[in-house]
Amino acid sequence: MPGSITLERGDAEGVAHLTLANPAKLNAIDIAMWRELHALMLHLQDLPPDEAPHAVIVRGADGHFAAGGDIVEFASFRFEEESLRDFHENVVAPALHAMLDCDIPLYAQIEGNCIGGGLEIAACCDIRVCGDGSRFGAPIARLGFPMAPQELQVVSRVAPMAVLREMLLEARLFNAAAALQHGIVHAVVPDAEVAAHTLARAKSLAALSPQAARINKRTLRQIAAGGPLEAERLAHYAYADSEEHREGVMAFIEKRTPRFQRG
Repeated sequence: MPGSITLERGDAEGVAHLTLANPAKLNAIDIAMWRELHALMLHLQDLPPDEAPHAVIVRGADGHFAAGGDIVEFASFRFEEESLRDFHENVVAPALHAMLDCDIPLYAQIEGNCIGGGLEIAACCDIRVCGDGSRFGAPIARLGFPMAPQELQVVSRVAPMAVLREMLLEARLFNAAAALQHGIVHAVVPDAEVAAHTLARAKSLAALSPQAARINKRTLRQIAAGGPLEAERLAHYAYADSEEHREGVMAFIEKRTPRFQRG
């Protein structure tokens, strides 16, 4: 039975949920799921700001985030260079980069295994919360292959090079405490509290200015790419006359709670 990825648009507080599900396979990600992830992230990015959620929680079903790729599919494409390259360059990488390019803040709600492709997806999220029983890694050396360049580049955004060497060369798995120590996650909570803790943080963010979040994410991407370029730096200030900017400042002056648009 193939896996699935579903998007629940969420509640009046502006938080949506994107759920990875592959029953009996610890949510291993198959090709159809990678394609669906790409499509859903493009959909979210294309939503007008007044219709988009203010935050999206990415989670796995049934107590695990995702235990890597669906190995059952591997024999159908991994042993021929062209099809192998196509999978990594034209299926997986576009999905990950659509996550990175999304202006909506993304939270990773990590329970259980966060391995391989699951780790790559979590690395694309802005805030990562895990349970104290979670495990992280990419032990693909046991399967005889390396991590693809664009995917390794994504994971290197959150994991130090020294950790990546242990993870990839020794096929080492890291527990939640080590993941926190190395900056792979932002918080570790008891397993039973992961969903509630992540939702509380997402709701707290959703009450803030969605415009500010979007612009901050855009600027962070520009900095990561070596910018911002002069045109990007000058364009940054285009929010000056926006209703949301005015509402936030005037609400502070008037000693009231700002009324930001909810998607």
